[in-house]
Amino acid sequence: MRARFHLGPVMIDLAGAALDAVERDMLTHPLVGGVILFARNFESPEQLRRLTSEIRALRDPKLLISVDHEGGRVQRFKQGFTHIPAMRRLGILADRDRALALATAEAAGCVLAAELLSRGVDFSFTPVLDVDFGASSVIGDRAFDSNPTRVGELAGALLHGMGQAGMAGVGKHFPGHGHVRADSHVAVPIDERELARIDAEDMVPYRMLIPRGLAGVMPAHVIYPKVDSRPAGFSEIWLMRILREQLEFDGMIFSDDLSMKGASVAGDMIARAKAALDAGCDMVLVCNAPNDAVSLLDGLEAAPLHELRSERMRGQRKVSSEIDLRYAAALKTLQDAFA
Repeated sequence: MRARFHLGPVMIDLAGAALDAVERDMLTHPLVGGVILFARNFESPEQLRRLTSEIRALRDPKLLISVDHEGGRVQRFKQGFTHIPAMRRLGILADRDRALALATAEAAGCVLAAELLSRGVDFSFTPVLDVDFGASSVIGDRAFDSNPTRVGELAGALLHGMGQAGMAGVGKHFPGHGHVRADSHVAVPIDERELARIDAEDMVPYRMLIPRGLAGVMPAHVIYPKVDSRPAGFSEIWLMRILREQLEFDGMIFSDDLSMKGASVAGDMIARAKAALDAGCDMVLVCNAPNDAVSLLDGLEAAPLHELRSERMRGQRKVSSEIDLRYAAALKTLQDAFA
């Protein structure tokens, strides 16, 4: 019999391709609301479907299941999945043929989403909305373009394609990770620009896509000292005053992985999670740190996950001949563009 809980605000990961007893117990903890999958959790499409089905059977309401599946060098599942090109290739294509690039971006979104949904994954942490200033190697070709408006256009097309298949997207890394050289996985990046410049450049894609229903946002583990001394993911100024109030974003805010070096300024794992939630994050991620995940679940006190926001992230796979035809057409468009 499934345990019945409200979903919690913590997203955790798994060690391998199948659940063990300890993980089953952790996934039924009231603070847990979701799972993020990595390449180590994948052996084949069939195995992935079994794993996601087992995860769903543990809870009611069902846990959210996510993955970083952007395309290019950040695509966790490969065998049996279509290779999605790096988003930069769509920007390059737009230099030659804007209409074709937009159609291809939409096709990529449809293919990406349909393949994940059919294996039981609710959503991907995509698209990357960072503007490429030629500084950040960790972003690099994950960014669509150096032009903020073009980033918004191509990402909007990708999101439209994802939505056609039944999947919401998560824009990242708010307000922008593309101007700093340091990698927030291993350092604490600092962006010295004034708010006015960040607003005029990095925030353009968010201003374009939030009115179109962007469902999720992930803030950067980057400090913008001209705005706040805290990284954006721990900043009430960035998350509540700017993202919620000024940009009128009403969807889910996910922290970036709290085990990253960029989050270390907030203290230990419990302090990091509390700081992120207090600043305005709806859900916090703890990845590749199983001991910290256990400590967090043992020591954190937090309210349940916001139900309406979380439901917008739940995949809505549409099983119909129309969707099958749409997927087939999108796959052909994608393959023809990058043949």
